[in-house]
Amino acid sequence: MLKSLGSTLFIFGLGSILLNLIHVEFLLLMWVDLWGPEIGWAIRIGMIVVGALLWFFAPAADE
Repeated sequence: MLKSLGSTLFIFGLGSILLNLIHVEFLLLMWVDLWGPEIGWAIRIGMIVVGALLWFFAPAADE
């Protein structure tokens, strides 16, 4: 569960940064630039960091 949440956060954060460079944004993440570009970048980078930490350090799910 946490690994999938982490991978989702990581992918959306990285995708948001890449799309932002060509002036496009995910519909779900359009709100991140409402408080200014600096806060938007901080949210995107935070999503990547938190997502990566969850992805790599969360215990594996028992299947």
